[in-house]
Amino acid sequence: MSAPTVAGDLRASVRGYLESAAPEAEVRRIAETPSGSDPAVWARLADLGLTGLGVPEDFGGAGAGFAELGVVLEELGRSLLPAPFFSTAVLGVQALLLSGDAAAQAEYLPQVAEGRLRVAVGTVGASTVAAVPGSRGWLLDGLADGVLDGATADLVLVFAAADDGPALFAVPADAAGLSRTPLRTLDLTRRQARVELHATPAVLVGSAGDGGRVAAALLDRALAALAAEQVGGAQRVLEMAVEYARTRYQFGRSIGSFQAVKHRCADMLIDVERARVAADAALAAVDTSAADLPVAARVAGTFCGEAYFAAAASNIQVHGGIGFTWEHPAHLYYRRAKSSQLLFGSPGEHREELMRQLGH
Repeated sequence: MSAPTVAGDLRASVRGYLESAAPEAEVRRIAETPSGSDPAVWARLADLGLTGLGVPEDFGGAGAGFAELGVVLEELGRSLLPAPFFSTAVLGVQALLLSGDAAAQAEYLPQVAEGRLRVAVGTVGASTVAAVPGSRGWLLDGLADGVLDGATADLVLVFAAADDGPALFAVPADAAGLSRTPLRTLDLTRRQARVELHATPAVLVGSAGDGGRVAAALLDRALAALAAEQVGGAQRVLEMAVEYARTRYQFGRSIGSFQAVKHRCADMLIDVERARVAADAALAAVDTSAADLPVAARVAGTFCGEAYFAAAASNIQVHGGIGFTWEHPAHLYYRRAKSSQLLFGSPGEHREELMRQLGH
């Protein structure tokens, strides 16, 4: 079976499930629950093999690459399903794989693939955690802010500063001295938390001093994955705008026949297609271990975030008065677009890093 057919079948399967499991009313209901996710939906994602999509076959997963993961992320971005997929199946899995720690991978990855373990990762940029060796292992002190699904994860992976340099540590949810506070955020469909550690016992994952390398590589992959998700959301708001422009009539004609509306929709289409090219390039760079992955990731991180936010804002404009109401689904995408644009750094920060990568 050819690769395009595999990707097409995967997309059709995921979209078919999400259309039934995550209509707007259900997305809003799940988002308002205490945990911000539905255990039954998470179990179904595991049954479909999605939680283990990027997990190597040796650990019970599908061993798929980022191209396939990108297809799933596009569909999740399209549906806005509130679920710890990005935090677990992307950040958690990739952090463990990049660590090179065979024991940690053998312990945690099969559980992720089976849907039994939800993982949160405290990224370096939002973490001020210090690690010191104790009599029975490592102890962590400090704060990790804005941790995706940090309040409900079964395992928290934390980057912390140690004497030999940054390192990655695993902290179970029931660890002593661990406190997790849900944050009030713009995006109703994606939970974040403040994770605090007070002499919290932790297990070193990988090698001491290797955390900087792992964190940098993880950020590249996070930006590529997020770009795919942003493309899915941008494509959906484009479709919403075009459909409304076709069916909304004023002065006896569809508003899509008005030049200003046609131009706005055309601009949206161009932005979405450009974003898709940038996202695909970043995903391919991950799969091929390309030397220019950091560049491709920053290009995607900059352009896809801006394209999604512009498309989400234009969708509201096309819908007119009804689009400005908080109850309209356009605002769910608008909030996700702005939140995602800043999730792993601002576009300005990505541009600065891009220029540094290019030697300017």
